[in-house]
Amino acid sequence: MSLTPQWMDELRNRISLSGVIGRSIRVTKAGREFKACCPFHNEKSPSFTINDEKGFYHCFGCGAHGDVIRWMTDHQGLPFMEAVKELALQAGMEVPAPDPRAAKVAEQQKSLHDVMAAAQAFFVNCLAEERGAEARRYLASRGFPPNVVREFGFGFAPDSRTALKEALSAFPDAMLIEAGLRIVVDGKDPYDRFRGRLMLPILDPRGRVIAFGGRILSAEKTDAPKYLNSPDTPLFDKGRTVYNLHRAAPASRANGRVVVVEGYMDVVALAAAGIGEAVAPLGTALTEHQIERLWRLVETPTLCFDGDAAGQRAAMRAITRALPMLRPGHSLRITTLPKGMDPDDLVKRDGPQAMEALLEGASSLVDVLWQVERDALPLATPEDKAGLKARLLAHCETIQHPDIKSLYRRELTERFGELAFARKERPPFQPRQGGQVRGNQGKGPWKPAPLPLGADDKARMLKIGNGPSTTLLAAVLTGLIRYPEQIARHAESLARLQPEENATAALLDALLTISDSGQTLEKTGLEPILIERGLRPPPAQSYAGMRFGFLAGNGEQASDELAEAVSLLVELPAVEEALVAATQAHETVFSDESFAEQQRLRKRRVDLFARLEQMNRARAAL
Repeated sequence: MSLTPQWMDELRNRISLSGVIGRSIRVTKAGREFKACCPFHNEKSPSFTINDEKGFYHCFGCGAHGDVIRWMTDHQGLPFMEAVKELALQAGMEVPAPDPRAAKVAEQQKSLHDVMAAAQAFFVNCLAEERGAEARRYLASRGFPPNVVREFGFGFAPDSRTALKEALSAFPDAMLIEAGLRIVVDGKDPYDRFRGRLMLPILDPRGRVIAFGGRILSAEKTDAPKYLNSPDTPLFDKGRTVYNLHRAAPASRANGRVVVVEGYMDVVALAAAGIGEAVAPLGTALTEHQIERLWRLVETPTLCFDGDAAGQRAAMRAITRALPMLRPGHSLRITTLPKGMDPDDLVKRDGPQAMEALLEGASSLVDVLWQVERDALPLATPEDKAGLKARLLAHCETIQHPDIKSLYRRELTERFGELAFARKERPPFQPRQGGQVRGNQGKGPWKPAPLPLGADDKARMLKIGNGPSTTLLAAVLTGLIRYPEQIARHAESLARLQPEENATAALLDALLTISDSGQTLEKTGLEPILIERGLRPPPAQSYAGMRFGFLAGNGEQASDELAEAVSLLVELPAVEEALVAATQAHETVFSDESFAEQQRLRKRRVDLFARLEQMNRARAAL
């Protein structure tokens, strides 16, 4: 199809931009322009201007800008060619056809549109007649108000094999068959496809009837499907069509949301509850074409599925379709209805606010992918867990965008690591009572088993593990001054410490030097030596909060608790340094081994903080 610049300019010139926009939003005259509240973002005072002379609109609030075709694609959600055709129809212009064959197809489709419009009028009339009483009772039982029934075009197909053919006798039977309204079976006469059903028209983005959906009304009729849709025709491709898109597009532009539900009756129920941006696929899982259509409206549509097993399967089908298509800023959000309920049930029981809350709490695609695969099979053995990892990585491999693939792989691998390599709980730290040595019977300093966890370990790390005048370092130096005979025992470990503060470094060096001199050290003799060298013990406020026995003058436990504190003081910075190196290595290599090492060091760092905190709590309780 050849759309020359001259033809496009003529189309724009024939169309009143303010008139087209004014059909969707309220516009007011302002001098030579028009003004309105911007439909692309929520605002209270108008900043959206329309200039018919220049042929463009512009919002000074959000920057939305474009001509009449851009309005049709961005606000109305039409594909480019559909927008051009719609505007050409309004302008009384013929869209150039590329060749006679395409022109013939276009003419054929136009004729089929006439057939579908006539069928829709017939179904609507039948609903209003006596034969439509049962269908009207059903609509009343659903609580659909009359305006919703009219807006969505509900009708009724009589329970007859020839009623539609007789009503549309102006059209040949071949056209009714091609439009999907009649069925041909070998050896039998053609018959009406829809019989004894509540009818709902399926419209294209331009609002033209292209297909129908029918719901059976007789509960006793179990030999037919509950819902029946038109087959694929020259007008209708169920894999490319999104039900209610033409109505949902303006609503979605206003609030930035599109809600995808499982069926068209769910769409109608939400519209009756005031949620007008709902759409639905048509009897199939959400397809790639449908996802692309939705992304033209909003970057992250919200999918709403039933809470049963079928709903979970539908969610996974949508996820697997979307993963290869993901691109920056474009994804899906997914929410699940309470088990055994559809949107209409939820709205009737708890009100529209319950549905709004459910949509507001929708989960991200990566969260749902993780949850569904994690819960799909038992994880009792290493083989089970390895199977989970294989499934997650297989999903990641389908993602085409390299950055998103890498980020998904990292996110899911980290979640898997936290699940698969979780440490088991260990008994809490218990201080010894009465100088009693437990477990090692005097064969060296007693050390409690490390504890897992500590959510704010990073904050505590900065407080006690790295700084030159940290609480733990001050406490250890104070303990060594009070019990100088312990300095030699820990000299090798203490020599590894490198305080950045000069006064602290000088005090530590002095203690080690005095210990190396071979002098017999006593507390009463050590402090004068330090003072003579211009050094002072750490002030009490520098280790406030520490409750070790060696600070409280409890000689029975001072030795072991001082040894434990020195061990923590030496290991904390070593673990932190190793963790930084392991994290860098994992980001470079991204292997199972590098990830396991990173997790091991993280857990070890948490264990060290937990030991320290538990010791203080235990001491405070004595």
